[in-house]
Amino acid sequence: MSSERGVTLLELVIVAAIAGVIATISFPGVTSGLDSLRLSQASDSLAAFLNTAINHAERRQAAVAVTLDAAQNTVWMHSTEPGFVRKLTLPEGVRVAVESPEPRRFLILPGGAPPGFGVELTNRRGSRRMVRIDPSLGLASGLPVER
Repeated sequence: MSSERGVTLLELVIVAAIAGVIATISFPGVTSGLDSLRLSQASDSLAAFLNTAINHAERRQAAVAVTLDAAQNTVWMHSTEPGFVRKLTLPEGVRVAVESPEPRRFLILPGGAPPGFGVELTNRRGSRRMVRIDPSLGLASGLPVER
């Protein structure tokens, strides 16, 4: 009997193969979870961005234009105040779901109800979330879209 202890090359190869199989099986679940997390984060960011536009219009008593640019995957906020421009770039893998690639513009006026509109976001796996402005409350919020 040998007094040496250790791991043989065969045992090491078997352990590496088992670890590879486990990684291969779990990879789609992990990437799906990351895509869902990015979509949720993007909808929360867009809701906060739209709420900032509404608050800016009310507090500064200045019109704010919100532009959705699906081709660039960005949302812009412009005001009548000189130099007031804000940009929100959506994360990789999250897109604005629009039928037309042309930019869409919405105007938020002070002293009135904000326009009721929604922006649908989608990810690579086909999951969707809708960010809507509720004109009666004057707030934007994001909700999952039922399929």
